[in-house]
Amino acid sequence: MIAPMETLLAPPKPAARPRLPEWLRLSLPTSSAFTKTRELLNDLRLHTVCESAKCPNHWECWSKGTATFMIAGDRCTRACGFCAVSTAKPLALEQDEPQRVAEATRRMGLKHVVITAVARDDLQDGGAEHFRRTIEAVRDLNPGIVVEVLTPDFLDRDDAIDSVLAARPDIFNHNLETIRRLTPSVRHRATYERSLRVLTKVKDRLGDKVHTKSGMMLGLGETQEEVLKPCETSVRPTVISLLWGNTCNRPSSTCRWWTSFLRPFSTRSGVRVMPWDSPMWPQVP
Repeated sequence: MIAPMETLLAPPKPAARPRLPEWLRLSLPTSSAFTKTRELLNDLRLHTVCESAKCPNHWECWSKGTATFMIAGDRCTRACGFCAVSTAKPLALEQDEPQRVAEATRRMGLKHVVITAVARDDLQDGGAEHFRRTIEAVRDLNPGIVVEVLTPDFLDRDDAIDSVLAARPDIFNHNLETIRRLTPSVRHRATYERSLRVLTKVKDRLGDKVHTKSGMMLGLGETQEEVLKPCETSVRPTVISLLWGNTCNRPSSTCRWWTSFLRPFSTRSGVRVMPWDSPMWPQVP
């Protein structure tokens, strides 16, 4: 039997589109906490890495009344391949920004605050003094708070590193971002060795008085042995924080690689390893 002409001429039906896994689906916020967080940040004219770096999970974090503050403006002097923060000529530092970050921390009732910044290679100290002033302002207004800083490499300037450490952050975080082999294509103006030197200097200066932390992205073509390398050097950060891919992922998405990637760290290096958003961070002693 010959099929009707319209059947013969009909385009083939497209294959069914596979559904996204549950851990990759984002639910828009329904609580008032998200709106309150956004209004607070707008009121105090603060930048966050959540928004400037286009983190897909900032809905979830803001709905919980938390955010990662990004100081020294929202224009970076570098253009790393993985980052969505704008690259442009930076504006002058806002001298009252440290006090505004401190006030936001107080209003949000944070017990653990994370402060990062764009790279400011246009400044003599890379923005280190601005970090110091921000840490001190936050501490003055929020006694007992745990302060974590995520800093650029400051071009490995000793005076810049010392300026930040003078404020005694509880956690000094500087990300390696990726393995040595992939650094030239991922970070461009940064170098793997420079980042290792920064972490080494922090440990040499303060030892156990500060927790050093570094972060790496997974899924860019690295091997397990290459990821393990920085933990087996003299740097030995207190914690290596890993995230899957080049965006923030919720804890449920880490289950796929937890066993295969994280177990060797604890047995071979003694360095604590956890996902970037582990709930253990507020309990760091």
